[in-house]
Amino acid sequence: MSFLGKEYKFERQENFEEFVKALGLPAEQTQGYLNYNPTLKYSKDGDTYTVTSVTAQGKKEVSFKSGVAFDETVAGVKVNTTYTVDGDTITQIQKSDDGVLTITRTFSGNEMVVTLKTNKWDGVATRYYKA
Repeated sequence: MSFLGKEYKFERQENFEEFVKALGLPAEQTQGYLNYNPTLKYSKDGDTYTVTSVTAQGKKEVSFKSGVAFDETVAGVKVNTTYTVDGDTITQIQKSDDGVLTITRTFSGNEMVVTLKTNKWDGVATRYYKA
């Protein structure tokens, strides 16, 4: 788990705009996602992980246990989220009445590659971060 304690800063993305548009969100929310370029930090205390995201708008923390589902509200939508940590990969699955979103974070050295998929779109979006 070489990713713990490092701050990952957003660098670039591929197909992200198409991904966000496929979600079918209102224009204001779509723009918010397109402008979302956080600095991310992962920590662990016992069997609980915490991801801290920092943007110009503020700081948000989400704590989770690997493989344990929990309910949360994301952009005003209730979702059931499960994070699974497998070595240097974190897979997040969010299920809502509106569909399924899969976010896979793969860590290698000082890089984090985030792939995003939804059942509403056949493509894959990728976001790149550097520690």
